[in-house]
Amino acid sequence: MVPGNVFTARLRQFGAALAAACALLAGAPAQADWPEKPVRIIVPYPAGSSPDTLARAIAGPLSDALAQPVIVDNKPGAGGNIGTRSVAHAKPDGHTLLYTINGPLVTAPTLYPRTLGYDPGADLAPISLIGTSPNVLVVAKNLNIESVEELVDLARRRPGAMNYGSVGPGSSAHLAMEMFKHDAGIDLLQVPYSGFPQVITAILAGDVQAGFMVPAIAMPQVRDGRARALAVTSLEADPALPGVPPMTEAGYKDFEAISWNAMLAPAGTPTPVIERLNRELARILERPQVREQFAQQFFTARSSTPEALSHRIRDEKARWDAVITRLGLSLD
Repeated sequence: MVPGNVFTARLRQFGAALAAACALLAGAPAQADWPEKPVRIIVPYPAGSSPDTLARAIAGPLSDALAQPVIVDNKPGAGGNIGTRSVAHAKPDGHTLLYTINGPLVTAPTLYPRTLGYDPGADLAPISLIGTSPNVLVVAKNLNIESVEELVDLARRRPGAMNYGSVGPGSSAHLAMEMFKHDAGIDLLQVPYSGFPQVITAILAGDVQAGFMVPAIAMPQVRDGRARALAVTSLEADPALPGVPPMTEAGYKDFEAISWNAMLAPAGTPTPVIERLNRELARILERPQVREQFAQQFFTARSSTPEALSHRIRDEKARWDAVITRLGLSLD
């Protein structure tokens, strides 16, 4: 005969195991049924923008993989912060996702400390990196300089007399140039414009002497021989930009100021949903047709684990926080 206390202990163990099994079974249908309805990808930038184009490149294949419509929903405004905020406060059921560039995740919290309305680390769950693209340091060809070193020498001979174009305070073009100025010990004045097309026009007209720019706007002018690309801001040369050396080759160790796209979900989204999306995106980003669509935007399609994306956000935020703090910059 089994002693009473042993029998009671075994009964409790059996009851606990049964309860755990029931809990798993109860949760399984909700996860297995996802997605139960169309999935919305919020892009916090206008239709036709690079993030919008790339989000649509993966929306179709993702729809096929999930057997549900995947709808790209543009919610532009405040540099991407409005759309990002809407996802941060959305229901975490896996049916609302965010496709964004890095700004709303790494620089916005420091630039808008009082009015941002979301905390990327607390309110959003990383799913995967989607793609990366360097910025390009561009000058007009008639400036007659062919390297970063020559630009620095010219700026040192003309302190305070040269300027650069940006797309506004706190933009990637602004912060990258301020980091370069600090590292090189030079003084160039910022001239803000409404967009990169206006910046390249100003460079070609001689209104400004230089600027960090997105390749999609800069490279057509470089290929036409009207502008010169001195360097890319990735740590290594970019295959999509042959012949353009990285800033590191000019002696600026660890200089990196790249644009990247990522997909995230509201914090609290079930882990199985995050894992499923991560697997599907990794497969999609290996497709030759998708990679070609990214290359047309001068992006390299690449995925990551959720953990790697979380680390990227944290590390880049620390780097740009230092630049923003040194400038005393706040956009609130």
